[in-house]
Amino acid sequence: MAQQTQVGRVVERWRAFMDRYPTPAALADAPTGDVIRAWQGLGYNRRAIDLQRASRTIVAAGGRVPDDVDALTALPGIGPYTARAVAAIAFGRPLGAVDVNVRRIIGRVTRRDPAPGEAAAPLPPREIQASADALVDPDRPADWTHAMMDLGATLCRPARPACAACPVQSWCAFAGGAARASGAIAGPEAPLLPAAPPRDRPRAVPFEATTRWLRGRIVDRLCSVAPGTSVAFEGPLGLHGAPAVSAALASLAADGLVELDGSGAARLAGERP
Repeated sequence: MAQQTQVGRVVERWRAFMDRYPTPAALADAPTGDVIRAWQGLGYNRRAIDLQRASRTIVAAGGRVPDDVDALTALPGIGPYTARAVAAIAFGRPLGAVDVNVRRIIGRVTRRDPAPGEAAAPLPPREIQASADALVDPDRPADWTHAMMDLGATLCRPARPACAACPVQSWCAFAGGAARASGAIAGPEAPLLPAAPPRDRPRAVPFEATTRWLRGRIVDRLCSVAPGTSVAFEGPLGLHGAPAVSAALASLAADGLVELDGSGAARLAGERP
């Protein structure tokens, strides 16, 4: 739920979801439409489908969530980061979960010293992962994972890292290089990174014009009617014409979120009148 969604939006929904589906078996047995309704408002509804598919895979394998990274990664919707986060936080496995914040921290702490006038070479992803696995506290991998995420979100930020307040400053090649260049790291907000050169950027597309908005509105509309009710989506929806609506319905059906009845009407997957 917290992937690409603010924690503040997740907490109460997570509690309600866990009350309703406390085990993989409970989620696996639920009608898919009910799961989508329980997920409503969090966005990226395909995550709900993947979570149910993962639960069904777990139940078929005996009902226990695996604690092995390879087995976790094999589950629907689970990638390398999520697999390692689950293994470290839920099962105490000494593995480094590398998200964008952790990647930035490790890249800075372990970066190679560049030649004068040259930028530091970024570490390849495999080296970042190997470094994370080597750095994780073997006795407290969950605490280490949370601490690294917090460090990247609060101090080791992308543009203005607060090196003077950072607890790993004395071990950090990035902070050490800045200190050598300037004589000291001044203040809690040391402007260590040069401003990016100006460049032409493509004009941002309004959210209401995106396929994600359209898919979300279709799912919201289906969640607003009685279970099993089919809804015909005719004509434009917001900024999207009939062809775009038809394409969005087809993609939602392919993802397992909705079922089409052949006449252009749709209902949430797994629901019957």
